Amino acid sequence: MAQKIFIAATGQNCGKTTTSISLLHLALKKYARVGFIKPLGPKPAMLRGIPVDKDAALIAEVFGLQKDLRSMSPVVVYPETARRFIDGDIALADLRDRILQAFAELERRCDFIIIEGSGHPGVGSVLKLSNARIARMLDAPVLMVSGGGVGNVVDTICMNLALFEKEGAEVRAVLANKLIPEKRERVLDYLRRALSDQPFRIIGGFDYQPVLANPTLRRISRLLNLPLHGNRREMGRIIHNVQIGAASTQRITELLKESSLLIVTSSRDELLVTLANLYQMPEYRSRIAGLVIPGISQISTITQRILDRSRIPYLRTELQTTAELYRIITEDVSKTTAEDTEKLDLVRNLAERSLDFDELDLLFTPSTSIRTA
Repeated sequence: MAQKIFIAATGQNCGKTTTSISLLHLALKKYARVGFIKPLGPKPAMLRGIPVDKDAALIAEVFGLQKDLRSMSPVVVYPETARRFIDGDIALADLRDRILQAFAELERRCDFIIIEGSGHPGVGSVLKLSNARIARMLDAPVLMVSGGGVGNVVDTICMNLALFEKEGAEVRAVLANKLIPEKRERVLDYLRRALSDQPFRIIGGFDYQPVLANPTLRRISRLLNLPLHGNRREMGRIIHNVQIGAASTQRITELLKESSLLIVTSSRDELLVTLANLYQMPEYRSRIAGLVIPGISQISTITQRILDRSRIPYLRTELQTTAELYRIITEDVSKTTAEDTEKLDLVRNLAERSLDFDELDLLFTPSTSIRTA
């Protein structure tokens, strides 16, 4: 029987998929046959003509698991799925069978399997298939990923724990993630003392890494549905800052931060030309990631030629204002894709430095008794 871990989370954006990637990376150093399944997938995508959840597609591409693709995402949830289920057009027995059959196929072929939940533990309840119920159905012990605070984190863990207890699913460990480095040991100490009466281990996850939350130029291009012009080899470049080009040209060049995406209206010819020229200088290349150019005014012919010759990456739109673009970009939650090689390399390196896989592997071995720490 394969070793298995169900990755749940107290809410969205806690780092569930990053944890899955980390554990799969570490597991491949120990196990010959490693598998992944997202039983209930609420983010539909297509890979090789097969409908799958986006996270399953990501894992398949990153780890070369395309041969297991049909088993990795047995139930894909579309906007109309909940209504069809309530109307009786979709049967619970059919959904359960698809999950159980897919998991049985993976279990037959794998020594170690990561099972990734969806959102918070209650997601899927409308289909009678919450995270907690699926974990119990697959008889998989749970690793719950949380944020890195104290009061709110403890409250959220206890609230979510109630659903797992109701369904009879066993939470063996909580991975406190996105910890502030200088507060890491203090926060873990408080969490362990606050939850000392609970039968699960508290484990430290990753320190907070802004780079993992920051978007790439590719992400911004897709977010705004605009083609990227200029140096397309920079599609994977990570944007650390978003700045509005509203001040004088001199002032903006003085205020440039590391890897900045600048929003500059099409009428600012002097600023556009200056940034295009600076982009070609090595000392400024690290600060200028690219441009977003809004505005109904046409870019002048000479400015356009300078932009094109400089190869500075830029997106052009006449539909949104500077304020709208800034809001859209800064409010977006960037998710890692298979093309984000820089982020994926960072996740692998962090996993090797931050996570004790042997400890987790032993903790989730079926015969292991649970001890709090």
